Order: sequence, then C-alpha cells, then structure tokens
Amino acid sequence: MTITINAEATEIPDDTSVTELLKLHEVKMPEMVSIELNGEILERDKYESTQLSNGDSVELLYFMGGGAIGI
Repeated sequence: MTITINAEATEIPDDTSVTELLKLHEVKMPEMVSIELNGEILERDKYESTQLSNGDSVELLYFMGGGAIGI
C-alpha cells in the first residue's frame, strides 16, 4: 500500500502498525519521535495497535535538544 511519510509517497506492506513503520524506517531512537497521523498527534501508547491504511499521511516529528547561545 502507499502512504505519505513526511510529504513523500512510500510503499509499505499491508497491515503495518506505527511501531513497525518506525522499525522499517530504521528509526534509531523511536522514543524521541512523535507521530502525526492524518493531521492528529498519535498517543505513544497507541503506536503498536494503530494499523496504517492506504492513503494515510504520516509525519515523523523528531525532537532535538538545544541550548542558549551566550552573547
């Protein structure tokens, strides 16, 4: 099936869960990624049970730390 991941059409196997998608994309630190599925943030405890469907739109949102720059 075809879904859109970060604005790019991508083929994935049928019956892929969000957790499996993270593994397919070799996300190194999945605990640092939030998922937006069809415009809604998905709760982390639903990643395993949420099956993706043909035409879904997924955004992988990576959180990055930063700091203040001294002047």
